Amino acid sequence: MPGKRYAFDAEPAPPNPFDRPPPKGAWQFFFDSERGTVLGRDGSSWAKIGLFYLSFYAVLAALFAVCLWVFFQTLDPRIPTWQLDSSIIGTSPGLGFRPMPEDSNVESTLIWYRGTDRDDFRQWTDTLDEFLAVYKTPGLTPGRGQNIHNCDYDKPPKKGQVCNVDIKNWHPCIQENHYNYHKSSPCIFIKLNKIYNWIPEYYNESVNLPEHMPDDLKQYIHNLESNNSREMNTVWVSCQGENPADKENIGPIEYIPRRGFPGYFYPYENSEGYLSPIIAIHFKRPRTGILINIECRAWARNIEHNRADRVGMVHLELMID
Repeated sequence: MPGKRYAFDAEPAPPNPFDRPPPKGAWQFFFDSERGTVLGRDGSSWAKIGLFYLSFYAVLAALFAVCLWVFFQTLDPRIPTWQLDSSIIGTSPGLGFRPMPEDSNVESTLIWYRGTDRDDFRQWTDTLDEFLAVYKTPGLTPGRGQNIHNCDYDKPPKKGQVCNVDIKNWHPCIQENHYNYHKSSPCIFIKLNKIYNWIPEYYNESVNLPEHMPDDLKQYIHNLESNNSREMNTVWVSCQGENPADKENIGPIEYIPRRGFPGYFYPYENSEGYLSPIIAIHFKRPRTGILINIECRAWARNIEHNRADRVGMVHLELMID
């Protein structure tokens, strides 16, 4: 009958909030022992994910390895891809000198010591000992041995040979003499930075020499041309004080064994055992107790000089107390 209510038509009672299951704890979120899941996934699900990422990264690693292999097939370990004008280094080499200050003072170019104090100048002579060790003992340079050739201007090295640099008789700039540091007339060593396949264009005639070339070097080239013209194919070197006062204080200079880098050392082709040619610069009587600014330059027609970028030259300071 309409309006008559039966027991089964009664509305259900609202749920009791105290009858709800307790919330899951943080640990149960990570590991549910009832369902056997970790972070909501069972073992088979995690295994599928692990297999997918393992395969994915294995394929990535294989592709990267193949790309590296293809890349290295295009490179020669001895011949740079970019050379001379197409390289960052360019075609004008710089100069370097030894000994240099400690690595902790890498920006400094000052050689400063007390000539009467052996412990004080030992750091400089020890640095030279280390630098020159490879020139005195061929075995210290990988690949240097049977391919060493005693070169001369009329006896250049053959393919694969390297020229010997014999420093044993460069007196007084030798180890046994402490490179003359104990006599307040020290030696420094100059080298030309290596540029692959660079061939110097020599000033091998006493005419048409640069106007700004030092007069004493011009005279040296003129005399050599008259007396020993076969040595004219040389990258010349000059060292002098930077400023008028420095030129007065620097005193006479001796270049050992000659005043430049012989042409038979070039071009540099990264041959095994190659060592850069070096020159000992002996400052015979520099004034003591005063800072002397020194600039050394290399001279060839294809060597530029830029004081700001130190191209074709090197700057150092010398102070002897």
